[in-house]
Amino acid sequence: MIFACCPFLAFTLLSYFPCSFLCCYFSLIRPSSSFSLSFFPLPAACLRVSPDRSQFFRYDTITISCEDPLNSTGWRVKRKTLEGGIRSCSSGWGSTSTDSTCIIGNIYPSDSGVYWCESEDGEQSNGVNITITDRTVILESPALPVSEGTALTLLCKAETNSPDHVFTFYKDDHRIGSSSTGSLTIHSVSKSDEGLYKCSVSGGEESRPSWLAVEGFSSSSAPPAASCSVSVLSIMCHLLVGTPYLLSTILLGLIYRDRRRAQTVAKRRGSNDVIMEIVI
Repeated sequence: MIFACCPFLAFTLLSYFPCSFLCCYFSLIRPSSSFSLSFFPLPAACLRVSPDRSQFFRYDTITISCEDPLNSTGWRVKRKTLEGGIRSCSSGWGSTSTDSTCIIGNIYPSDSGVYWCESEDGEQSNGVNITITDRTVILESPALPVSEGTALTLLCKAETNSPDHVFTFYKDDHRIGSSSTGSLTIHSVSKSDEGLYKCSVSGGEESRPSWLAVEGFSSSSAPPAASCSVSVLSIMCHLLVGTPYLLSTILLGLIYRDRRRAQTVAKRRGSNDVIMEIVI
């Protein structure tokens, strides 16, 4: 949607649409240099996993929280597993430190599944796949999509450390490198790095595979995958929605103040005229 040299129309339109579902993004289109405003759907809240990875050993502890900069309450962590189906936190699994934070201790492979945040109105955040393995090796990769251009380090971790370990990394079942430290660094992530990763330890097992998602954002492409990295845009959009109301309130306040001053001055002048007539 394009508003050529008409930002006020954009503000008016924003005022009529809830920004929890809109992402505002501006671009200059050459050669006409017209002003464009595009809208993309965004999750209303963002799910965070701590530690930030998608694979865990048995008996680890995970903290899952729902983050919404404009509404920190009203969100609950839910999950879908093969054995338990769809359930909210504290309903047979996990414990809540707050309404929007769930702590899972002594996790087990049966806790593997998809986790997300859900509001009382049924709004849902991004979903995250979490795998709890009974293997002796895990691949530590981000639970959420990674932005293009950022640096990323994948870690291959064994339950039992040994100085003789050699760690090998694979992408889409193709060997991409080895390391004695268990780390593999991608200095500038690109869309071509997206894929299924796993690792192995010499003389040991392979980890389970994990999908690495890469998101990019450009004016000529589709909107990025819904993830927490777009929360800044969501905040900007809320600010854009609030700006017209804030400016209107300030303007009305100034008008009211000036009218009050004018009425006060008029009353004073009227009283002075009466006094002068009495004196005469």
